Amino acid sequence: MGNEAHIDRAIELLRQARHVVALTGAGISTPSGIPDYRSPKSGLWEKAADMVEVATLAAFRRQPLAFYDWLRPLLHVIREAQPNPAHLALAQLEAVGRLQAIITQNIDLLHSRAGSHQVYEIHGHLREVVCPTCHNVVPAEPLLDAFMAAGKVPHCPRCRHIMKPSVVLFGELLPWRAMKAAQHHCATADVMIVVGSSLQVAPAADLPEMALANGARLIIINYNETHLDDQADVVLRGDVAEVLPQLADPFQTRPAPLEEPPPEGPHLGLVGKNPSAGEVRIER
Repeated sequence: MGNEAHIDRAIELLRQARHVVALTGAGISTPSGIPDYRSPKSGLWEKAADMVEVATLAAFRRQPLAFYDWLRPLLHVIREAQPNPAHLALAQLEAVGRLQAIITQNIDLLHSRAGSHQVYEIHGHLREVVCPTCHNVVPAEPLLDAFMAAGKVPHCPRCRHIMKPSVVLFGELLPWRAMKAAQHHCATADVMIVVGSSLQVAPAADLPEMALANGARLIIINYNETHLDDQADVVLRGDVAEVLPQLADPFQTRPAPLEEPPPEGPHLGLVGKNPSAGEVRIER
């Protein structure tokens, strides 16, 4: 079966489904220019001989400045990135009622910026920064602006300790509300779409198996093989920014044609939460 037949099969599954959930990984954001920072070829690994020595909570407490030195290039790329057609396609599917939730491993906020509302950011996000000492949480944007402009590392206004972005570091706990909601959607789903994820990072990698165990059909869109390919109904190899819009296109909302010419006068056109702190441990 060629890719076109696979796409037709995926569209048919979406038409028949009552509860569709998407799980997205780093691969959905690479067309936006954000590298997979787990890859040795991305260049971000080169900023730290061993990323695990920098991006753990213990390492952050021990050497927060080293963490921010590692974060700076990634943060620059993320803040410059824009949602790509794959993000927009998922937002479109949600808008027409075909997609009930997005579970993302990404911290880049591109799903929200694309217009998606039901987004569960199980690895955290860059919307806020948190103090590891007193747990004070404040909006990230002004503090990260100051860091990128002048190298001013965020300090807690309450206790003056160095704050960290609200992202999940190695060995840290996942935000439990987001994870619990993600598990609920996977248990309810009759179709799950995996987009740009290697399915190698637990517990996110366990979510498609939960959906399968509850009878869901599985659609995988990824460049490389995953361990669940043989259990998927549809596997699509290719650029997610090209493939996902093909799945969403049949569900576009189009205005109904006018039966009669409009009356004289000016024509009036139609006016047309990121639930995401926690007790689920991440393993990478």
